Amino acid sequence: MSMDYVREAYGVPAKRGMRVRLASDPGGVVLGRVTSATHYVFVRWDGSGHHPWPYHPTDLVYLAEDGTELWPCRP
Repeated sequence: MSMDYVREAYGVPAKRGMRVRLASDPGGVVLGRVTSATHYVFVRWDGSGHHPWPYHPTDLVYLAEDGTELWPCRP
């Protein structure tokens, strides 16, 4: 499984290096970057310096570099 699998199976725009935040963090305080994917998306959180953590692809909000939300798309 790979990033392509995650994009196709879950309809998310996941890419290596993409900015994300947890969907359960509406304030968007904790940000990180996608490092890799299997059937999970692995994220290294800013300032953590730790190994990437696995998350279900739909548990993340995918961000453009300017911080606007790309997925999920909200009206």
